[in-house]
Amino acid sequence: MNIILLKRIVFVLALIPLARLFILGFFGELTANPIEFITRSTGTWTITFLSLTLAMSPLRWITGWSQWTQLRKTLGLFSFFYASIHFVIWYWLDHNFDFNLMMADVIKRPFITMGFIAFVIMSFLAVTSNQMSMRFLGAKWKVLHRLIYIIAILALIHYFWHKEGKRDFRLVYIYIGIISTLLVIRIPFIKKFVIK
Repeated sequence: MNIILLKRIVFVLALIPLARLFILGFFGELTANPIEFITRSTGTWTITFLSLTLAMSPLRWITGWSQWTQLRKTLGLFSFFYASIHFVIWYWLDHNFDFNLMMADVIKRPFITMGFIAFVIMSFLAVTSNQMSMRFLGAKWKVLHRLIYIIAILALIHYFWHKEGKRDFRLVYIYIGIISTLLVIRIPFIKKFVIK
């Protein structure tokens, strides 16, 4: 398949979760607590697109099709897109855009701390995902963008600690399994086994 066409398909599909929220909102189907529903949904889609981003290199190794890695940027930016919505909702509706209140919450609640750090790092990766940054940073660009592994771990901790109070771990365990696998197979000797 033509990679440009594939990118366009991925782009359209990646907007479906956002369109779903608008449709549910229009028909008043965002549950009894719409803010929590939207926050939870955007958080879940953030970690979903993060998982898909991490899956591109292993798919290239396994299938031998190099075009998988050309989808990483699109998927990574959609992860940031949903993370941004997730963050703005929290910053706006929980703290009324009050920076001091927000930072107090970041310091006070560990699961917020993990999510905030992950979002800040993700912001740096999103800002430097363009060709100009790649040329400017040179070899340092790859080092910087390996921070996606740290983001994935922080996102899992954020997700796990948030769910801990609600005792709702089913989806958390699925994501822990997926992301852990995607990180472990990057260990050199395991990677060789996967490629074989």
